[in-house]
Amino acid sequence: MKAAVFCRVSSKEQEVEGYSLPAQEKLLRGYADVRGFKTTNVFSITESASGKKQREIFDGMIAFLKKNDIKVIVCEKVDRLTRNLKDAVEINEWINGDPERQVHFVKENVVLNKDSKSNEKFIWNIKVSVAQYYIDNLSEEVKKGQKEKLSQGWLPTKPPLGYKTVGEKGHKIHVIDEDKAPYVRKMFELYATGNYSLTKLVGEMYKEGLRTRGGFKLVKSRLHDILGDPFYVGKLRWNGEVSPGKHVRLIEDEIFDKVQKLLKSKTTPKYNKHNFLFKGLLHCGNCGGSITWETQKGTVYGHCNHYRDCTQTTWSKQGDVELQLVKEFGNLEIENTRIVEWIRKALKEHHKEEIDYHSTSLNDLNLRHDQINQRLDKLYDDKLDEKVTPDFYDRKFKQYTNEKEQITTAIQKLANASTKYYQLGINIFELSQRAKEIYFGIKDEGEKRELINLVFSGLTLDEGKLTVKHSKPFRLLIEAVRLTNSSKVEEDIKTNAKIFEPEDLITLAVQNALKQAHSPIWLRR
Repeated sequence: MKAAVFCRVSSKEQEVEGYSLPAQEKLLRGYADVRGFKTTNVFSITESASGKKQREIFDGMIAFLKKNDIKVIVCEKVDRLTRNLKDAVEINEWINGDPERQVHFVKENVVLNKDSKSNEKFIWNIKVSVAQYYIDNLSEEVKKGQKEKLSQGWLPTKPPLGYKTVGEKGHKIHVIDEDKAPYVRKMFELYATGNYSLTKLVGEMYKEGLRTRGGFKLVKSRLHDILGDPFYVGKLRWNGEVSPGKHVRLIEDEIFDKVQKLLKSKTTPKYNKHNFLFKGLLHCGNCGGSITWETQKGTVYGHCNHYRDCTQTTWSKQGDVELQLVKEFGNLEIENTRIVEWIRKALKEHHKEEIDYHSTSLNDLNLRHDQINQRLDKLYDDKLDEKVTPDFYDRKFKQYTNEKEQITTAIQKLANASTKYYQLGINIFELSQRAKEIYFGIKDEGEKRELINLVFSGLTLDEGKLTVKHSKPFRLLIEAVRLTNSSKVEEDIKTNAKIFEPEDLITLAVQNALKQAHSPIWLRR
């Protein structure tokens, strides 16, 4: 008679103790050979298989038995064949469909068939019920352990890419993986620019050196999951609910929120084989339509798409347009070094009071944060000592953790905001003075596009001539450049330098008054 072998391993411990799938298969094949059965197929379920996968394998075995008229199933024990009543019903139906069909349980020395005695069937049903109870109880204990782990602020499973698990069993926590974390940060930063589709980002991260355990590219769906995981901003997502975690965050809220908007946006860049430098950045100066770019004999040209019956026919080389753009970068530079230093000094003084205010607020928030931590620690001790009910603990824990999360977010915003506006002013100013140099130093076209989008809010091309419109901060700077680079201002500086560089003995109020009176264009807001 033909027979099918069914093997199952429930845990890693069983494999270590010698109950591995190969060991089971060897035992069952030996039993079949002694009984004169011809083994046709082996069905195996590993400890790591999901419930869905286990169901597929079991249903596949039943279908195979019926299709090929296999009469015998050889299995180690009852709880290896089935662990729920649904599977037991299918086995019973299969057995009762043919008097010759048999199930052999090797270690229990039992053969179950249609004509088995009522006592044997009763024992079979009891063992199935026991197996069902074991699984239900195990599931209950696992869920209880997961809930407790979450209440402590830790994820009860493996962390995502960029983190690793450390500690002994029962006390494991997640820390930043310094080898993988830089790739995750880079991934978020690149996608937040808005210049990368998921497909393009997959290729870019592969070039950066990110590999799966098998040495392959990270698949697009996996990349999407990583970019949408709140674990990277210090939160735990479990069964659709999000709660605060105790692990160290890897990504700032600002970047993470921007990435989430881009993931849901319908205008996220799509993968395109031909990504030209000025694609989507320039418009026709005549009709306002987009400038189309294409390659002819190795040279990239741009021209009006003529969707609006435009009369402009000039084809402009990308290199010529780029030279005009670089000249516009150079026009942002202030020629007089004394004025450059004065502007730096003015920006620093302008934000001193704002920084002091934020520092005071930051100290208050840190104090409140410490108080919440103390309350959480006391609440946890009260729970262990059974001084509070589980419902009271869950309610207060949720209240305190939500408040702690709000305070943490406020602290992070203040810590950045205390110097953020000042740094923004300094960075924009420094960038304006070195824009041309920075542009030439960039090798990646995506980063060049970022710089162009930062400095300019509009670019038009009319018969090969480039016209630019600066973004708001650079619009103010270009006006300052126009004023300071004139010969009249040069003469004023030489004759009355104190207007631009007040002496240290003059009070801050007098200095501000002088600056506002003589240079309002630089100190607007």
